[in-house]
Amino acid sequence: MGRAKLFHMPGYAWHLTHRCHDRRFLLKFSRDKRRWLHWLFQAKKRYKLVILGYTVTSNHIHLLVYDNGEKHAVPRSMLLAASRTAREYNIRKMRSGAFWEDHYHATAIEAETHLQRALVYVDLNMVRAGVVDHPGEWPFGGYAEFMNQRQRYRLIDRSVLLQLLGVSNDELLKSAYDSWIRERLSRGSLGREAMWTESIAVGEDKFIKGLKKRLGIRANTREIAQAEGEGSYILREGESPYEGIFRGENEGLSNKDKFRKTLNDL
Repeated sequence: MGRAKLFHMPGYAWHLTHRCHDRRFLLKFSRDKRRWLHWLFQAKKRYKLVILGYTVTSNHIHLLVYDNGEKHAVPRSMLLAASRTAREYNIRKMRSGAFWEDHYHATAIEAETHLQRALVYVDLNMVRAGVVDHPGEWPFGGYAEFMNQRQRYRLIDRSVLLQLLGVSNDELLKSAYDSWIRERLSRGSLGREAMWTESIAVGEDKFIKGLKKRLGIRANTREIAQAEGEGSYILREGESPYEGIFRGENEGLSNKDKFRKTLNDL
């Protein structure tokens, strides 16, 4: 697994996706989903990762985070959760080989309206897949944690989420969030929206232009385009889908050397 590094850009919410190798269902057992969440919780404590939402499926994960200025918090957290989950699974199954795709993808999300839509999109993942009828029925997602107000091992930073969504208090947010889910379910349009998983950024025109300018030379090959949804624009990828804003620090190393260095860094 290549080790990823974030070009440090504090002040943005990010939607991260990471798929199992060859899209295999390596997370199909509940114990493995729980172990990924366990290691995510450890990453939160160790690296001060700010988590806004998440869903763990049988072959990939969605994670919404906020870069609050803690340098390396995002890539090191993803590395910890991914590598430890893979190692435990391989030991238990007496297998070897890749567990994850080499790269995970990162999409910057504008606060308030677009972040709201991204949260709903992530939480409806298993409804789209036909596994459950409502996100509250899926125990490995942020909606279940948020609405049940779990106290122990809580992952979501509710105070930061309130601020980014522009909502004044927790009860109002719970009510609003439930209504966002019900409204989307009532529309029945639950298809996959590629902009959340294949773009560098999603937001209004001003937000996208500002982010592209901030990226500087790294955005030279990328272009701004209008996306689905009123007022939505994207900054398109110019490279492979799972590089995005992240890069491998260990490019040039063999897979074995990469993995050995990864374990030594944790």
